Amino acid sequence: MQGQVKKSFKFSNKTSLYLTLIFTLVFGVFMHLVNAFNIFVLIGFALIIYFVAFAVIQYRVERFIYRRVKQIYEELTLLQSKTLRSQPITTDMGTLANEISEYAKNRKLELESLKIREEYRKEFIGNVSHELKTPLFTVQGYILTLLEGAMNDKDIREKYLKRAEKGVDRLIYIVQDLDMITKLEYGDLSLEIERFDIVDLIKSMFELFEMKAAKKQITLTLDTEYPSPIYVEADKERIQQVLTNLIVNSIKYGRTQGTTEISIENLIKNKVIVRVTDNGEGIAQEHIPRLFERFYRVDKSGSRKEGGSGLGLSIVKHIIEAHSEKIYVESELNVGSEFSFTLEKAE
Repeated sequence: MQGQVKKSFKFSNKTSLYLTLIFTLVFGVFMHLVNAFNIFVLIGFALIIYFVAFAVIQYRVERFIYRRVKQIYEELTLLQSKTLRSQPITTDMGTLANEISEYAKNRKLELESLKIREEYRKEFIGNVSHELKTPLFTVQGYILTLLEGAMNDKDIREKYLKRAEKGVDRLIYIVQDLDMITKLEYGDLSLEIERFDIVDLIKSMFELFEMKAAKKQITLTLDTEYPSPIYVEADKERIQQVLTNLIVNSIKYGRTQGTTEISIENLIKNKVIVRVTDNGEGIAQEHIPRLFERFYRVDKSGSRKEGGSGLGLSIVKHIIEAHSEKIYVESELNVGSEFSFTLEKAE
């Protein structure tokens, strides 16, 4: 700021000196012509001219620059007018140029961010539309067929009603998942923290999905025997939901006769990390940064055949972050994937 003020003073000082020199010479010549020349009077006159000229020029320069710089700031919305009034305006155009350059960079970043968000918004709306439209049209088709006369056939009626029921169940599943994500994002979903054995929970999840895994001949296993319980503090129901999504995904995208292995390791003194590893089809690196986005699908055609709402991994991420924990993913195409998350260890 001092350098900026000195530049303004430098301009006023030079201009004042020029004016002082001119007026002093004129006044000195006048005094000489009237035979009243006095060096002390001349010096006093020069000082008065200098200080008056300096004050007027400095004031006018600041007002002149103030009005124009203020207009530029207001048009760019770089600074508010009240900020300008509380600070002196200087003639340092370099500062203004730097601020405008910084403003331009920030606006460019904002525009790029808005473009990315707009693309995401369009993609998200398209995905929501597709996910809801497919079961809706399915249900509508079956009901219309029944209304057009198929309901008179008992076997067809029962078969179509069951298929329509599945479509309605899928709609409910999607809406419930969307509702849960919304609550998680806005912090409206309260967690019921309790102490429980994570090993016991994993074993119960294996029993739950044993038949589903057997259809693809996938083995669900722990990496080692855990003779002693490993107690953690978390919302048991939500962590069960996390494990459900990760295990189901590992089965869904796993290789026939493959494995899904879960391990529990001590991370630091009060943390454990749970790893869910499979030797399935893996995920290409370009998909990993967007893997936890709502409705984002790596294989947009194949994954829909497998069912699901397309919200599973997004829910997993939000649940883990609601616990103030971290989730990680490592994957290699045609090799397999590993999803891991941390939990607070109970004493």
